[in-house]
Amino acid sequence: MPEAFWRTAISKVEPNKILVRGYNLMDLVGKYSYADLAYLLWRGELPTANHSRMMDALLSICLEHSLNAPSVDAAVFVASSGVPLQTAVSAGVAAMGDWHGGAIEQAAEMLQSAVRTLHERHVEPAVAAEEILRGYQERKEKVPGFGHPTHTRDPRTARLLEIARETKLQGAHVELAQTMESLTDKVFQRHLILNVDGCIAAVISDMGFDWRWGKAFFIVSRTPGLVAHAYEQMYHDKPYKAPQWNEIEYTGPAEREVPK
Repeated sequence: MPEAFWRTAISKVEPNKILVRGYNLMDLVGKYSYADLAYLLWRGELPTANHSRMMDALLSICLEHSLNAPSVDAAVFVASSGVPLQTAVSAGVAAMGDWHGGAIEQAAEMLQSAVRTLHERHVEPAVAAEEILRGYQERKEKVPGFGHPTHTRDPRTARLLEIARETKLQGAHVELAQTMESLTDKVFQRHLILNVDGCIAAVISDMGFDWRWGKAFFIVSRTPGLVAHAYEQMYHDKPYKAPQWNEIEYTGPAEREVPK
């Protein structure tokens, strides 16, 4: 028998049958939610009831944040140029980076590493939290998952924490994140809120997700919003989004002679 061209443990397709992680997809559809099936794909098993509810919340919480999000801006600008829907949406996804969406992954790595360390060193969360914050202060780096340009209290964080408490998925990572927030005034002389990225990072860490799944949560959560904005631009707005010439500030040298 020839060697397989591809290998995957995720799914199998054969005539008239689709298996996902060993389950017949037709038996799953209508019985489990979209969030449940995403969980199955990512974790290999169907979620328990509390993980199911939390997963649905995590994939819903970043659904939309209007036009003050770079990914939405990118999708709308590209949609206005006359491209297909998928091109505009992919432009929005491509705009997700370290400063927009990427903080979930960064914060999850930070929290998971810190929780491992505090257990090994047998130190209190407050000690570890202050050490982390002072490290970012000394390096003059932004603390991933903290602070927000719009919200003084991120409503998404409050809702996720509420559901985490109700589902008993508020563990060591959430505790550390909240402790860090409480110490930001002491370290930075100003309050940095635990934003939705940091909260997602803490919750998925307590759910057992590896930190490298962080971007996946933002991509899947935000994509329906990108589709909506791209569609709105394509079919309900004027084409070609671009600033007028007098809305652009030129900061180069004044007009000058070309050297002879």
